[in-house]
Amino acid sequence: MTLSQAVSIALEKNPIRKAAMAEERASQADVSEARSGFMPRITFSEGVNRGNDPVYVFGTRLRQSRFTATDFALNRLNNPTPISDFVTRFGGQWTLFDSFSSSLNYKRAKQMKDAATQQLARADQQTEFRVIEAYYGVLLAGKQVELAEQTLKTAQAVLDRSKSRVESGLAVESDALTAQVNAAQRQQDLIQARNGLALARAQLNTALGVPSGTNYQVAEGLAERTLPTPALDELETAALKQRPDLKQVESQTSAQQTGVALAKAAFGPKVNVFGSWEMDNVNFTGNGSNNWVAGAEVQLDLFSGGQKLARLSHEKAMLERANAMKQAAQDNVRLEVQKAYYDHDAARQMLDVARASVAQAEESLRINQNRYDAGLITITELLSAEDAARASRTNYWQSVYRYETSYAGMEFADGSLNPQSPVVMK
Repeated sequence: MTLSQAVSIALEKNPIRKAAMAEERASQADVSEARSGFMPRITFSEGVNRGNDPVYVFGTRLRQSRFTATDFALNRLNNPTPISDFVTRFGGQWTLFDSFSSSLNYKRAKQMKDAATQQLARADQQTEFRVIEAYYGVLLAGKQVELAEQTLKTAQAVLDRSKSRVESGLAVESDALTAQVNAAQRQQDLIQARNGLALARAQLNTALGVPSGTNYQVAEGLAERTLPTPALDELETAALKQRPDLKQVESQTSAQQTGVALAKAAFGPKVNVFGSWEMDNVNFTGNGSNNWVAGAEVQLDLFSGGQKLARLSHEKAMLERANAMKQAAQDNVRLEVQKAYYDHDAARQMLDVARASVAQAEESLRINQNRYDAGLITITELLSAEDAARASRTNYWQSVYRYETSYAGMEFADGSLNPQSPVVMK
């Protein structure tokens, strides 16, 4: 599995990204719901009533067209017999004008949908960055296992050499014991490195969104390379233009501005038209009559106890908060870009130092091995040189890891990280 393939797998299976996708779908549904505010409402109902209430019986007989002259008898008016009414009704209502509340609500829903889309884009970048860190973590852990195996071989060679010198009388027994302790320590280092590799693989599986027991074999090795580094001011400018989370905040701020306009629209009038058609029957199959009603109305709230004023004040306060959060987000983005840039610059310089240190430490180890064989230094000095060589190799590969991941962090900070980024494609 290459790093590019790992990123593709994560974008398909990572649960955090799936959650962001669900939020985007929910926001799209909100847009559809807001669009429905422009449409009329049509209802249907089917019901049955029965009773002997004088007003109910009188009105029902009229609606069923079954009223006769005998129904005017006082006894039948005051003490009617129970009557049933099977009612079939179609009704409709359409708001022709609501002081643009429906339009503003629809606009706000689309702005929130844009915010959710940008949130998904940022979730993609977060997923990609975590996969890059985890993937390079596996590569580094693999190198640490290799170094631990090489160091153990070196320690074993030192132990064999010290035993030979003790047997030939060129060294004391303590040299062999010291070398044996050193070999045991290197064996422990190898055990720890192998466990570290297993943990790194588990972390990669978590970043991919696959079960922890999944066994992916990484197809790439940890190797040094040169990546293009833009200037700091270019990174800041790009970040302020393209960071998805900044665009999300901008969309949310715009939605809050629309919310203020929506609260103001609540003070305006509404114009509604309505109508209904009804069938009233003696039984379910018929034997009755039908009627219809249609009309129009203008609604205007003259007094609502201060509710609408309170809502308007709330929306204005939330707009102030959104503007402040937008400014804070921009400041944080600038700081994140600067930190990522300097982290990568430090990693680049440290890699140069680590590269030179490896060659120096290897040469020092070779010289000290020859001097120990010649009896010019003690085994403690030899093991010290071996520790220095091991530390320099470990530091070199850690520097390569930091160089690659800090570059990904820099692209993540300016919002340009994607599956085609230089750090992903090799």
